[in-house]
Amino acid sequence: MSVTTHTATPAVDTQELEARVKAMYREVAETPQADFHFEMGRPLAERLGYDPRGLDRIPAAAIASFAGVGHFLDLAAIQPGETVLDLGSGSGMDSLLAALATGPDGQVLGLDMTEAQRRKAERLAREAGFDQVTFHAGYIEAPPFADASVDVVISNGVINLSADKPRVFAEAARVLRPGGRLALADIVTETALPESVSCNATLWAACIGGALQQDAYRGAIEAAGLHIEAWREHPEYRFLTESARGACKTYGVKSISLLARKG
Repeated sequence: MSVTTHTATPAVDTQELEARVKAMYREVAETPQADFHFEMGRPLAERLGYDPRGLDRIPAAAIASFAGVGHFLDLAAIQPGETVLDLGSGSGMDSLLAALATGPDGQVLGLDMTEAQRRKAERLAREAGFDQVTFHAGYIEAPPFADASVDVVISNGVINLSADKPRVFAEAARVLRPGGRLALADIVTETALPESVSCNATLWAACIGGALQQDAYRGAIEAAGLHIEAWREHPEYRFLTESARGACKTYGVKSISLLARKG
């Protein structure tokens, strides 16, 4: 997971937000059995639509720390030999599944700011023989990769955590080759969140406070030069705590996945 500290918006203290996000997702990596606002693990992954046969081929420990909000790999349609960038790669479940699709001739680049997540993902990838996967320290607003160097950008439940979403989409477009795809799942809202929610770093870290209104989310993607080809909702995704469920009901907080293409 990642959030910027150098492109702050007035609504949220980004230094506090980064600290809270790092703390939460360090716990996701190290103690996935703990209680969170959100579900985790294989039962969630399968309910969201992940193929059990693919899950069987990657380390169970990566799946245990899966905290995504939707499924998009079918939209991504990753091909053998392609290069994939996973924004906010966490403990590596989506990166490893992407590597199954790229095969040994492809490359998967995981990017995450939380050291515990990267350390776990790196260990699992090496132990399982996924030599085409590497994990990198950094922020999703500033991926340290060259222009037009990636075929597919993926992300799961992470962009809502960023305080500068337009920059995230602009950077995704920058690293994509012409015709490249952005496939992601994220949290959006039907109505704009009030400042009492959007200024709350705890609710941001819980994947609620930073959720963008869906029309603004789509607009930010299109403004980056990416054309949305598919958009779907995931009603099977749900938050666990009463406060999170209340926000979902009041503001239409929901999970979506999409496919966009660079022209």
